[in-house]
Amino acid sequence: MQSLSFICHDSVVAVSFVACIVGLLLLWERKQNNDEAEETEKVLFRMSFSYWLVYCVAFAIEKVVLPDWETVMMTLRIAAALSYFLTFSCIVSLPLHKLAMRHVQE
Repeated sequence: MQSLSFICHDSVVAVSFVACIVGLLLLWERKQNNDEAEETEKVLFRMSFSYWLVYCVAFAIEKVVLPDWETVMMTLRIAAALSYFLTFSCIVSLPLHKLAMRHVQE
């Protein structure tokens, strides 16, 4: 049962890696928007996708690296944890930004 949980988590991380790349490609525009609120929202989305992409890469490398390389493993775990928390903070910032923009408009 434990190995099934690991396989499920690994596959979810792999799928979310591909989804992050697709999300970043969808958000990539050459023209600049004049609307500051919309531009800030796109930046927050890009940051969320980018940080989660860093988490996925760190997680994948952590699975591949030999366990006796302790310093590399610790660095990867720290990078994964930081990117996880940065992703969370960007996701929390999105509705807060929308609420602030609605408050300013009123």
